[in-house]
Amino acid sequence: MWAAALASGCGEKEDRLTPSGEKRFEVLLDFFPNADHAGIYAAQGQGHFRQAGLDVKIRQPSDPAGVLKQVSAGKVDLAISYEPQVLAARDQGQRVVAVGALVQEPLTSIISLPRARVRGPADLEDKTVGTAGIDYQTAFLRTIALEAEVDPESIRQRNVGFGLQPALVSRKVDATLGGFWNYEGVDLRLKKRRPQIIRVERAGVPRYDELVLVANEDALERDGGRIRAFLGALARGTRDLRRDPETGIKPLLRADEGLDARLQRASVKVTLPLFSPPKGKPYGYQDPGQWNRFVAWMRENKLVRNLQDARGAYTNELLPGGGL
Repeated sequence: MWAAALASGCGEKEDRLTPSGEKRFEVLLDFFPNADHAGIYAAQGQGHFRQAGLDVKIRQPSDPAGVLKQVSAGKVDLAISYEPQVLAARDQGQRVVAVGALVQEPLTSIISLPRARVRGPADLEDKTVGTAGIDYQTAFLRTIALEAEVDPESIRQRNVGFGLQPALVSRKVDATLGGFWNYEGVDLRLKKRRPQIIRVERAGVPRYDELVLVANEDALERDGGRIRAFLGALARGTRDLRRDPETGIKPLLRADEGLDARLQRASVKVTLPLFSPPKGKPYGYQDPGQWNRFVAWMRENKLVRNLQDARGAYTNELLPGGGL
């Protein structure tokens, strides 16, 4: 276990070595282990972290809503979060920085079942949509409605927390916004529920990186070498995952024996292309133009007040081959 020491309010950790000389490195997931994390488990299972001199501990959060606070307090080395949440945290003064993109495209979707007859965004008029109560999900829905020339006020929203899929299946809502097309959507398809899926970036929401790796800004200079080593090992693990998905799926299933193996395999299969950077860019690349366009959208929707652009919210300097 970590012997963490908070130093003078900046959340510094005591640098501890294992008996083998590897440096301890703690990664906090955004949720329970799942196919979105397959590259991390591939890197761990194939020994890439150890080869990079890191003894990586992968943790599941006790409170998914508090992940960035753990980073801001310096209690973990890296955490997985979402581009919109990183920008909102920066706007609130939290010293968190995205150091690499784990999933390069939005996964958040509007998901419905055939009985609701939501074949496209325009069909949301007079429907009830379940969300997790997150402010940017409400803004997504408004943007999608306006793009489809639907009055946003005609769409009823219902906060169902993390119970999106149960609310949908039990007919408490006509559709949900917040589930991932590569996970909840795949799960419903495997169960032969014939889900209708509207991907938010195809319905008017600007593109963004769904999952990013986030560090404490104050730790970048001090721990930059370890973060770079982690990202390089993760790039090699993701390469192995592309060649043989079982390199990530098997250790993932060992990490959580309650996972549905069929679902994880199907989800990894459709998610694999999203782990790769644009051609000619290093693994984990974050596009400056895309980040700035998303900040502009957040400002327009009053989700941030202080940020003028995305400067400081992300860096590509620690990516494999980056900053050289």
